[in-house]
Amino acid sequence: MTLSLPADPSHALRLTGVVPELIAAVEGRSERLPAVRSAVLFVVDGLGARSLATHTGHARFLASHSTKKAVATTVFPSTTAAALTSLLTGADVGAHGIVGYRARVPATGAVLNQLTDWGPRALDPSTWQRAPSLLDGPSRFVVSKPEYASSGFTVATMRDAVFHGERELEARIELAAHLARTNDGAIVYLYAPELDSAGHKHGIASDAWLTTLEAIDAATRRLHAAVGRDVGVLLTADHGMVDVERHRHVILDEGDARLDGVAAIGGEPRMLHLYAEPGAASAVRAAWSGEQEQAWIMSRGEAIGAGLFGALVDPGIRDRIGDVLVAARAQIAYYDGRLVDTSAQNMVGQHGSLTPEERIVPLLRLGCFAV
Repeated sequence: MTLSLPADPSHALRLTGVVPELIAAVEGRSERLPAVRSAVLFVVDGLGARSLATHTGHARFLASHSTKKAVATTVFPSTTAAALTSLLTGADVGAHGIVGYRARVPATGAVLNQLTDWGPRALDPSTWQRAPSLLDGPSRFVVSKPEYASSGFTVATMRDAVFHGERELEARIELAAHLARTNDGAIVYLYAPELDSAGHKHGIASDAWLTTLEAIDAATRRLHAAVGRDVGVLLTADHGMVDVERHRHVILDEGDARLDGVAAIGGEPRMLHLYAEPGAASAVRAAWSGEQEQAWIMSRGEAIGAGLFGALVDPGIRDRIGDVLVAARAQIAYYDGRLVDTSAQNMVGQHGSLTPEERIVPLLRLGCFAV
């Protein structure tokens, strides 16, 4: 079966290419960017290009540096664990193996959270994530929140980069600019999770999200001014977001035919990995065929064949992907109603699927990259 999937903008850089371009600019060999002494990569978690374009009045500085071509395309699934790993390794999801928010460990059958479930009896950061980090080397710095300093996900994606933790965004901005100014050849990864948090809790149409966007805009203006004349800055994001109100939730309760033959559910509400019982994959896919008006329904083989996880999928990673994938195209989210903990249903802003709102992110040139 041929899948009808949305096309990425032809002019958009893939997220996997962003850090290699920064490194090339620092080394004076980039064809996209001018040569610089050092560079800052400012990642605003959850900032979609379409939501930025909709709210330019709350982000006048960012808007002044935005154009239709100033965008990048994130990976699939469009979720933080997969996207940040691809950004920081330059590798596709099928190569690094972080295939979504929650994924099944083939050897044990356990479904684990790939942002938080790291440790001796969970995921090993030295082996589960299979690609070398582009931040593993001299003059590679991370400026983020202090609680992320020793997390398994940080170790898995950033390896030996020098980590600096600052709780407040203003302090992170100042430190990133200082590190870039005072270290020749530096790549500084600057991370802001505040907008994503506001979106999940309140939605991207909320006053809380818009207030946070205004703070990000002001912080970006300060970063642009603080880095100096020979430091380049790129601002991008791991994914965008859509609001899904509670009445748009699709609850999968006991007895639902769509759960027949499903051994486990991974992924997240807008992009399910359905792990089938032995021999049941085709039946599971057929049971979900009625959802095709509001979701892309794919077998594992169809998704891999369409290149959604990259040109090649490592054989050791293949079974981490669900037997059937359900990627929401309508403004809906799927929840397992059999779970005791229903706190995830409190989220308003969500992501993970293939829509342009979720997959197209800004790629803004600032500092001496600005034109």
